[in-house]
Amino acid sequence: MVFDLTEEQRMIQDTAREFARKEVLPKAAELDENSRFPEELIRQMAELGFMGIAVPEEYGGAGMDNVCYAIAMEEISRACASTGVIMSVNNSLACDPILKFGSEEIKREYLVPMASGKKLGCFGLTEPGAGSDAGSQKTTAVRDGDFYVVNGTKNFITNAPQADTCVLFTMTDKAKTHKGITAFVVDMKWKGVSLGKHEKKMGIKASATSSIVFEDVRVPAKNRLGNDGDGFKVAMSTLDGGRIGIASQALGIARASLEDALAYAKDRKQFGQAICEFQAIQWMLADIATEIDAARLLTWRAAWMKDRKMRHSKESSMAKLYASEVAMRAAVKGVQIHGGYGYIKEYPAERHFRDAKITEIYEGTSEIQRLVIASALLKG
Repeated sequence: MVFDLTEEQRMIQDTAREFARKEVLPKAAELDENSRFPEELIRQMAELGFMGIAVPEEYGGAGMDNVCYAIAMEEISRACASTGVIMSVNNSLACDPILKFGSEEIKREYLVPMASGKKLGCFGLTEPGAGSDAGSQKTTAVRDGDFYVVNGTKNFITNAPQADTCVLFTMTDKAKTHKGITAFVVDMKWKGVSLGKHEKKMGIKASATSSIVFEDVRVPAKNRLGNDGDGFKVAMSTLDGGRIGIASQALGIARASLEDALAYAKDRKQFGQAICEFQAIQWMLADIATEIDAARLLTWRAAWMKDRKMRHSKESSMAKLYASEVAMRAAVKGVQIHGGYGYIKEYPAERHFRDAKITEIYEGTSEIQRLVIASALLKG
């Protein structure tokens, strides 16, 4: 197995790391404190090609591979997890399903502006009463000639307040549960589309999240992704890739916790020496570093498999499960190494702690990841 990055992958790593260090990191604390959407950073990332990294150039993207995407996501998230998830949703949850399942017309109309960063996408699957159980959703789409009439509410939608486009999942046949789900591409400016509650969150505060309300929205049939009843397949395929993005985000948060804790441990002195000289601190640092490397290998494997069009549901779930739990453990130890300073906003350790938790929840909780992995094992 070859562990060396290609020249292109090293280039994207260097570019993303430098951009994150110079432009993103200096703004991270202020973005978090004020829950401010990083509009200027999104524009800069668009210019770098980060908003559609793995989308072919003919559709407005950078035309790179998914390993490049994972690498860039880690670097941006190391500086600011909020900025990272905005990028992740646009790449994985908005661009990817349109690239895979959209008609040529839909790709030209919606994918090109999103992949080039001129517009922003979101992913409308979760509802107030349907999170992990997508088959229980209540948003409906009723056929009316060349249109579908959509009614319902989507909940906890990342990017919704700033999004131009929504990849939306609806029920076209309730009797069929998950086999009755159909996906559409919806313009957020259409009549009947409105934003609901804007959520105040524990972490990733610069990433805007709200509900979306659909009231008699007329969606052209041509905006359907796949056929009637294909929505669950579209959603699961999309989430397989999305979990690579969140695993990469988790890696970035874990790295931030490690790097900040290491710097603090070298500087902080107790009992006449730097605390990094104490074995208890060294072991915590060693554990974090080892787990980050293991999580990165799982994540890059899943991205590598996606690039080769190999089935990667199990591998993506493994990467997301492990990387998210590593991020949480790294954040906890990062706060502990900082001691009392880890609990106050003067240092970034508490922000990493708050940002890490969501990676165990969105795009499939850790419990759902374990179910996906176990199901794959039992099927052989």
